[in-house]
Amino acid sequence: MAAKKSDPFSYILLSLAVLGALVLAWTYYSNGYARDPAPLARADTYRTVTVAEGLSFPWSLAFLPENKGFLVTERGGRLLHISPDGQTKTEMTGLPDIFVSGQAGLFDIALSPSFAKNKQVFLAFAEGTAEENNTALARATLDLDKKRLKNLRIIFRATPKVKGNAHYGGRILFAPDGTLFLTLGDRFSYRDQAQTTVNHLGTIVRLLADGGIPKDNPFTDDKHSKPEIYTFGNRNVQGIALQPGTDKIWAHEHGPRGGDEVNILKAGANYGWPVVTFGREYSGLEITNKTSAPGMEDSVIHWVPSIAPSGMAFYHGDKFPEWKGDLFVGALAGQHLRHLKVEGDKITHQAMMLKPMEERIRDVRSGPDGYLYILTDSPDGRLIRIEPK
Repeated sequence: MAAKKSDPFSYILLSLAVLGALVLAWTYYSNGYARDPAPLARADTYRTVTVAEGLSFPWSLAFLPENKGFLVTERGGRLLHISPDGQTKTEMTGLPDIFVSGQAGLFDIALSPSFAKNKQVFLAFAEGTAEENNTALARATLDLDKKRLKNLRIIFRATPKVKGNAHYGGRILFAPDGTLFLTLGDRFSYRDQAQTTVNHLGTIVRLLADGGIPKDNPFTDDKHSKPEIYTFGNRNVQGIALQPGTDKIWAHEHGPRGGDEVNILKAGANYGWPVVTFGREYSGLEITNKTSAPGMEDSVIHWVPSIAPSGMAFYHGDKFPEWKGDLFVGALAGQHLRHLKVEGDKITHQAMMLKPMEERIRDVRSGPDGYLYILTDSPDGRLIRIEPK
């Protein structure tokens, strides 16, 4: 029987498929996801200690001064005071009305820079209904003795309120000048709005502590823009941190299927989403063929495939001198803590920590006691301290 003639077109398709697989494999490998190159923190140099457990999808952590314990938010709408030894968990009252659904709920908590005097705390959360909701920011006074928040006032509401339960951002950061940053999201189905400044979708905003607008915000003189906006072209920013010894603010955001980013914030900058991205649709289809474009900021680093970053902190303690100035990012999909060596504006090396735990990490904080703390994201979440062996 005569052999069939080969179809040149089939060979071309096969070659392209093999080439694509090789490129994907190299991208996967080179981003440190499938390997752990020369770990920055050897597993035999640190240990994890469970401070508290039985937390329901904890989202954020704040340290109370004078060794008065921790404040932990749960996405389902609870604010807990946890004693320093982790043995006592007390639910605080006086919270705002919170919309809880999917990714929506109670997000970040931050203490006022003047907390010792005013006892003020700031809460980011989702508010509204299933048909109309978005991120909001509230300020309140913490009354620890009576286990409540009092004098609560909502000082910012992201607009417009839209249908859906995804991509809220929700991280808070106070800058050295006393202004505060609140990260937001594109709300998933409204991603094209991230390329405008006429609303808050896909942006990071900068506010005064009373909800006012700093006069030097980049869009205050543009009557067509929201004056609170500091950056735009963001997808879903769930990590923000001040680099020690500088005035530089770093933030990371979720990509779609791949393309998570770490960025350094610049006033008025466009971070490209969804015009440029290293990610793809969840179906695998292409979103755009651009990974960079004029007038849009390139990321410091990106991850393909996604690690689903959440929470971010520069280490500034004294228990791990070799980590000083390093960046730590929680990984949800990746189920590990990503350790990043930072030199100036560059990330020179990265590695995975805590991978054997196989737990989603929602938040990471550098504690005032010099230790590193994380929150694990599950119905039975934990507050964990990382300390030297």
